[in-house]
Amino acid sequence: MRRLLCIFFIYVSGIIIGYSIFAQQKAWSLEECINHALDNNIQVKQQELQTRFQKNALDLARLKLLPTLSGNATHNYSFGRALDQTTYEYTEHEKIRTNNFYIGGNLNIFSGFQNINSIKKSEYELLGSEKDLESVKDNIALSVALGYLQILLNRELVKATENQLEITLQQIEKTRKLVEAGSIAMGNLLQIEAQAAQEELQLINLRNQLEISYLSLSQLLELESPTGFEIVIPEIELDTNYLIRDTVEDIFIQALSKRPEIMGSEMKLRASEYDLRVAKGGRSPRITMNHSFSTGYSDIRKKILGMDPLTGPIYGKYPFAEQINDNINYGIGFSVSIPILNGWQINKSISNSKLSIENSRYALDAAKKQLYKNIQQAHADAQASLKKYAASVKAVRAAEESFRYAEQRFNVGLVTPVDYNASKTQLLKAQSELAQAKYEFVFKTKVLDFYRGIPVSLPK
Repeated sequence: MRRLLCIFFIYVSGIIIGYSIFAQQKAWSLEECINHALDNNIQVKQQELQTRFQKNALDLARLKLLPTLSGNATHNYSFGRALDQTTYEYTEHEKIRTNNFYIGGNLNIFSGFQNINSIKKSEYELLGSEKDLESVKDNIALSVALGYLQILLNRELVKATENQLEITLQQIEKTRKLVEAGSIAMGNLLQIEAQAAQEELQLINLRNQLEISYLSLSQLLELESPTGFEIVIPEIELDTNYLIRDTVEDIFIQALSKRPEIMGSEMKLRASEYDLRVAKGGRSPRITMNHSFSTGYSDIRKKILGMDPLTGPIYGKYPFAEQINDNINYGIGFSVSIPILNGWQINKSISNSKLSIENSRYALDAAKKQLYKNIQQAHADAQASLKKYAASVKAVRAAEESFRYAEQRFNVGLVTPVDYNASKTQLLKAQSELAQAKYEFVFKTKVLDFYRGIPVSLPK
């Protein structure tokens, strides 16, 4: 039996390990990365807890509308002089056992609508917390998208540098043959080999940057290790004739009704307004209804069993159940409490609530102004990145033609290695700038879409 359990354990462990390896080797799309980050990010989890706290606060505010109810039971022993509740005569030197049972409470009928306003305040605080959660998720989605695009950019830079190094290595072989044939000087070969060494160093640096970008994204996703982590490499085609038709004001108007940071600030302002109503309710009289139910038992209490014409009442044992039933007492009452002087606590509370409203208005205005500035900057960045991308496309085409011409002349000995390397370096620089401009343009346009309320995704 033990051997079978060991085999079963090894089998299950193998399945789990295999699945874990498969899960890490699969390529992650941008949407999968964002979803995984939102499910595992600590900041999101903390904000979710805060939202749950606000939900509990709302439930508590609603439950305050219910009447209170409490009960108690006592079991006492007394010794010495005691009052017999039956005859209302004192007994001497006796041990008495008593039981008392009570249940009662009160119901708040009117308190200046404080409970109702507290409920409305908690509702808006909950809505504000939910909007804060959306804002946190949006910021994380943008961060993941930026990290994802950084990997794509670094991959293109690595690929372009690898291609240039491969061309250089091919030229080294061609040049070595020419040197061996005596067609060109040894210095030409040394210059190209030096260029290859520089490109190898640059390639190592770019590969290190690529690994760091993978590490950064895996940390955003809360992965234990970037080992085996790969992303989907999409084909991104951009149109140099792309137009950003919406103005800053158009995007700002759309964002005012969609951005959670604005809606959250509005909810918090409404909550502070209801907090003022709660504070003002402290000046109102309070009307409360009280209700109670009680009964009791005493072992010295006697029950009248009959009447003797000569001696009077005849007493006997008074059973527990009968006493409990006969001693039942219940009632209902109303009370009114009018606040007259309480050390100006209510007035100061009202004053603080007014200050809170003013502060919430400032926070809302600041959020709107910051949103406008962000959209303004994003719009300008998108326009600039589009122009930069269009110019980079032209620069790459020109650099490719220039390098092709320089390579042909170099192969027949009409161009020095210095001029050849300069042309190749210029091409690599143009290709790198084009890759940077492309992904910068993608990110900036995604930021504009973000403010329009469009989910973050890559163009197809």
